Amino acid sequence: MNHASTCIRALSAAEKSFSRAAETARPEWISFYDQSEVYGLGASVWFTLGDYDRAEAFFHKTLGSIRPEMIRNRALYTTHLALSQARQGELELACSTGLKAYKMLPKGSGSKRTTDMLGKVRRALQESGSRAPEVTDWIERSHQWI
Repeated sequence: MNHASTCIRALSAAEKSFSRAAETARPEWISFYDQSEVYGLGASVWFTLGDYDRAEAFFHKTLGSIRPEMIRNRALYTTHLALSQARQGELELACSTGLKAYKMLPKGSGSKRTTDMLGKVRRALQESGSRAPEVTDWIERSHQWI
């Protein structure tokens, strides 16, 4: 089974399909699906394939193109970015990014996907075994909101 090449081909087909569809009027019910979501899809594919550096680049593209009113999506993609950074060993950066994501969430938003992802960031930080103050402080603080 050639999982990586299958995923990359599917991603390429999705990107091409979206670029063709972007040239035509789309129904209102799917208008939320814009270029930022295509970048997010790419980021998810690269993350799943273990290419965390490329996933991080795509998460940055996602966040750079997401509409301002999409606050919960922005917070969710920011947590994914934090996890990509943690997987690359950029632990202090992952802490900063994870905290930024948490602070984006409107109080009482009930965003389980985002808090679940923050939990994954915490586990990655714990598994790193780092004793850097930024990391241990973030892990401790995160218990208040995860």
